Order: sequence, then structure tokens, then C-alpha cells
Amino acid sequence: MLSDWSERQGLAAARRGSTPPPPRGPLPVEARTTAHGTVHVSERIHPPDHRHGSAPVAAALDVEPQLVASLALHADLAGVDFQRMLFLDTETTGLAGGTGTVPFLVGLAWFEGRSLKVHQLFLRRLGEEAPMLRALAERMASSSCLVTFNGKSFDWPLLRTRFVLNRVPAPAELPHLDLLHCARRVFKHRGAGTRLVHLEDQVLGFRRVDDVDGSLIPDLYFRYLRGGDGAALTPVLEHNVNDLLLLAALLGELVRRFRAGGAGAAVPRDEDPRDLLGFASVALRARDYERAQAFARAAAAGDRGAVGIEALALASRLSRKAGDAQTAAAHLHQALEAAKGFQAATLHLELSKLYEHSLKDLARALHHAKLSASAELPPDHHRRVLRLEARIARSTRAGSLDLGMGSPRSGT
Repeated sequence: MLSDWSERQGLAAARRGSTPPPPRGPLPVEARTTAHGTVHVSERIHPPDHRHGSAPVAAALDVEPQLVASLALHADLAGVDFQRMLFLDTETTGLAGGTGTVPFLVGLAWFEGRSLKVHQLFLRRLGEEAPMLRALAERMASSSCLVTFNGKSFDWPLLRTRFVLNRVPAPAELPHLDLLHCARRVFKHRGAGTRLVHLEDQVLGFRRVDDVDGSLIPDLYFRYLRGGDGAALTPVLEHNVNDLLLLAALLGELVRRFRAGGAGAAVPRDEDPRDLLGFASVALRARDYERAQAFARAAAAGDRGAVGIEALALASRLSRKAGDAQTAAAHLHQALEAAKGFQAATLHLELSKLYEHSLKDLARALHHAKLSASAELPPDHHRRVLRLEARIARSTRAGSLDLGMGSPRSGT
């Protein structure tokens, strides 16, 4: 049945013309005998000074658990020993998941001293997963957490299903740091998505040469199962190694840049304002208001467009939260200098609320309310203007009454 399945997959790929003919050569894995059977392994060690693009891989060892927890918005990570973290990335027979998808390559990496050891478990034949899964379980048992990219949604659920289907006891769940979620929050203002290779190029300055397209990987494996000699899978192993190196480098880089917004630190002037705004938003959600303010102001100083305007609006919210309404208003007025259309109306609305409730300046609140029509529903806008006009009228009448009562009475 497995043979027929792989044959159908290969024929479909051939009709699409999507997979190049495999070259000849050996598969770079070796068989190792374990207590649970034979596993096929490819292994290499990267020295402490190894860099992936501009980022040193070993910088992942220097991360502070509390900063990682804030970046991930995952409080449980604050107590993790990141010296024993386990990087994980799989290559599979399909990208849709489900019980029919098999992880034929489980890439693992962990630090030994400050060197990164990459350990890849390869599935030589379908149906021989049990020894590979037991080897994975043993490594997880000696690790403190998992670090993946989209592993919470794909890699780990898939592996957990394979443990069940192969009747192998699943290892205890580990704290899980999924860098996809961190990257989405920090780099969302770049507008080009958060694909792994994009981050690798744009954030770390590493561009892969002759990298195998991920969509071709299942077909390459099915060709191997039908009798290929394995050389066509060598680029797949290299692809997986680069994914693991990227995980370590990206973790270290994210924490290094997030650290720069802390007390006593200075945010570098050459940072991308889009990323600074992303870090500010993450710090705000983590309730690290001092760090959020530092990043927001740095982002505003580096950009005079939409990013700078949004950063000033965020800085205003933080100042208001700190009880400094005057500075909050100053940030909004500065943002208005460049804002147009709906964005300007939104700023006017925020200023109207600020002047009414915090600064108690009803005249200015009304002025900005009249300029915020497009920022709220017409009935809400109408009620806001009427309420402010009524409050001003009552205040005026009360003032006139006070003056009348305070005037000298005529004598008899």
C-alpha cells in the first residue's frame, strides 16, 4: 500500500514537471543502533563563532528568560533554562498536516557548551518511525523547552499524532517558544509577510544559494522511496540545517534588539522605525510601559510618515497611562502635523477625549470633536458635539451667575 501511494505521488509530480531528475550519489546519513532499533542520523557541530548572516548563532544562549517571555507574551517562559533549549524543524511528505502526513526528517539542534549541535533523524522507509520517535522523546526529556517556527500549529501537532499512530509513548509537553508569533508581532509593519526566508534575508542578511523549494521536498522524498540513491535529498538536509541555524540566530537577534529598549539602554539610531514600532507594541502588551515608551519615541524620531504617526499615538497613550496628560496631548499635536484624512480624524478624536476628561478644557475638546467626524459613527459624533456644547453652555451660565452674585448690591 505504501509503495503504491509513493508511486502515485511520484507520477503526479512527473505530470506537473515540478521535480528535477535526481542526481546520483549517497545519502549523507549513517545508521546507528539504539535500544529501540536502528535510526539514520546526519550530524554536525557549528563552533561558537558561527554566524548565520549578521547574527551569531551562540547569542541565543545569552537571552534573558524574562525578555523572551515578554516577546512571546508567554509568562511560563520566564522560568525556562534556555541553556537546555531544543530547536526543532521537520520536513514532511505534505504541507497540509493530518494523519496521512509523515515527518521523514526531524531536525534537532541544541547547544553543547557554546557550540550548536545539529542532529537530523531521517526516515529511510515509511513504517519505520518508531525508533526515530523514541530518539526524539529521549532528547526532549533532557531539554527545557522547544523552539520552533510555526511549530505550535504544524510541527508539534504532527509529531504528537505520529506518536499516537505508532503506539509510542509521547514525551511530556515542554514549554514551547514559537518564533513565528514573535516575528509577526515585531515585523508586522514591514508589509512583506513573515516567511522564514524573508526574515532570514531582511533581518539577518543571509540569502540562501541553490536552496530547494519547500513545495518540492515531498516529491523528492517519494522519488527516493521508489529507488532513488539519495543524492537528491542532500539539498533537503541542507535546507533543514539552515532552518535550525536560523531559529537560533533569530532568537538571539530578537532578544538583543528588544533588550535595547530597557532602562539605562539607548535604542540604536540606525534601527528600522517599523521594527521599533513593532517592539513598542509588544512591550505595551507585555505591560513593560517604560520599554514601550522608549521604542515608541525612537520610532517617531526615525519616521515622519505613517509609522511615525502611529508611534506618536502610542507614545501618547503611554503618557496618558502614566498620568502625564500634557505630554500625551503634545505627542498627538506632533502627529497631527503629518496626518491626513481618517488618520488625522482619529487623532482629533483622541485629543477631544483628552481635553474633555483629563485636561478639562472643554473649548479645545469641542474644537477637536468637530474635526473628528470620520473617526466615529455619525450618531456618536453628533452626541459628542452636542454634549460638549451643552457642557460649555452650562459652564458659561454658571460663570455668569457667579459674577452676578459677586457684584456689589445697591444701598438703600
